[in-house]
Amino acid sequence: MKRIVITLSLVLVGFATVFGQAKKPTIMVVPSDNWCVKNGYTMEFDDEGTKVVIPDYKTAFQQNTEVKLVVSAINGMMSERGFPLKDLESVMKSLESDDAEDAMRTSKSGDEMAESPVDVLKKKAKADIIMELTWTVNATGPKKSITFILRGLDSYTDKQVASAQGTGAPSFSAEVPVLLQEAVTAHIDNFNSQLQAHFDDMFENGREIIIRVKRWSDWDYDLESEDFGDDELGTLIEDWMAENTQKGRFNTTDMTENMALFEQVRIPLYDEKGRAMDARGFAKGLSKYLKGEPFNIENKLVTKGLGRATIWLGGK
Repeated sequence: MKRIVITLSLVLVGFATVFGQAKKPTIMVVPSDNWCVKNGYTMEFDDEGTKVVIPDYKTAFQQNTEVKLVVSAINGMMSERGFPLKDLESVMKSLESDDAEDAMRTSKSGDEMAESPVDVLKKKAKADIIMELTWTVNATGPKKSITFILRGLDSYTDKQVASAQGTGAPSFSAEVPVLLQEAVTAHIDNFNSQLQAHFDDMFENGREIIIRVKRWSDWDYDLESEDFGDDELGTLIEDWMAENTQKGRFNTTDMTENMALFEQVRIPLYDEKGRAMDARGFAKGLSKYLKGEPFNIENKLVTKGLGRATIWLGGK
């Protein structure tokens, strides 16, 4: 009997250890696009000829004390629940000291892949999830309440993977962070369960990214060339994708003589050194493969955010 009790105790300790060490997604809390637009904290970005309005987090943090307090309050709630955090303001300060991160990637031929400051921010932070927060203070006589919307976005795809919304009970408290914490408390654990379910799926099936392969116009070959092996170049690249994606999962959305588009590409969460893998890290493998025998194809790798990479064939 004593032996059974000891065995059961060891099993329970083992379970506690496993669950206690369960890895959680890294998050970064940001004010939502909607909140930034409504409060005038935006900037324009030229995305390959199209003007796009994006959040200006730096100005928001410099001019609005409320946003700092609110983001800090949610950071605290997530930290208490064991989620690793990337602090938005700290990442922005780090970016300012690294001019290379702000530079556009431009090919020697003049072609470029536009990358917004928000894309650069995500690359620097390398958070798994962006928690986008919208809040409104409601006033009814001397009482105040907060209506909030929380959205969990996969930072590699921008797909929504979790959500919560609600309005807190009216209170005489004038402190916005306190009102927010009271409003969010009833919803935060369900929201976190959704985040964890998405992260568990990524552990099992891999992150989702997009890979494009394109050719320079002056390159003598194309993706239908059969000079590099026993099949067309595009098919050989598909074979590499099948061998190197998580469980062979990817979709060939488009394949022509000039370009290939691979979507829903599932890649491991971490590389062999335990570092978070992104589209650049994965695409470097394909780039190196194409530079080697029997291809010997000079190519250039460019990225956009964490989740998109393009390999240009035939030159730098």
